[in-house]
Parts: sequence; C-alpha cells; structure tokens
Amino acid sequence: MPDFGGTDTVTAVQSLTQTTQEKLRQIVARIERLEEEKKGISDDVKETYAEAKSFGLDPKVLRQVIRIRKQDRQEREEQEQVRDLYLHALGEI
Repeated sequence: MPDFGGTDTVTAVQSLTQTTQEKLRQIVARIERLEEEKKGISDDVKETYAEAKSFGLDPKVLRQVIRIRKQDRQEREEQEQVRDLYLHALGEI
C-alpha cells in the first residue's frame, strides 16, 4: 500500500468504522469486477468488427454507422446541414 503521509494515513484508516471499511472493500471489488467485464466486452466488440471485416464490410465505416445510430435523428440532421455548409464554404462540394 502506498504511503500517503505516514501516521496521518494510519489515523485516517483507523477513523473509518468497520462498516465503512467493509463497504469500501465491496465497492473496490465491484469496480474491479466491472473493469474486467468491460475489458471482456471490449474484446468481444473487437472480434465482432474483425468478423465484419472478414465478410467484406469496412470496420471504419461500420463504426461511423454505429455512432450515427446513437444520435437523435433531428440532432444528426442539424449536424449534417452544418457540415455540408462548411464543406460548401471550403469548395469541397
């Protein structure tokens, strides 16, 4: 355990009630478990993109589609209009 100031830390730990210390342990264990689950899900997502690529789908475009589908339709349309305005001003369209 890191040293955060010597005796002050020991005093602070001793001032935590047994119930609070147990709750702290539970919370830390829960966060660690969730982090492991998150890593597992992240690995599953990577594998799914790899599978999509093996079927000839473009993972980069697929990521864009997923991002777009998360947005509210009206918000997305407004962003597209502004993007088109910017591209037009730059002479790109």
